[in-house]
Amino acid sequence: MTTTTHEPARSRAVLSNEDFKLLQEAVLFYLKAHEDDPVSSKYSNLYHRLGSAVRR
Repeated sequence: MTTTTHEPARSRAVLSNEDFKLLQEAVLFYLKAHEDDPVSSKYSNLYHRLGSAVRR
């Protein structure tokens, strides 16, 4: 009896660069519409993180 070892499947990217760009545009739209919202700083940080993810 022979025992075979199966390698795990390679992981794939969940989001494409285009997805990051679309998400960044959506977050920017939200930021412009909710400038005075105290939570907007979190969205601003997300916007910048998405931008750095696109440049990779």
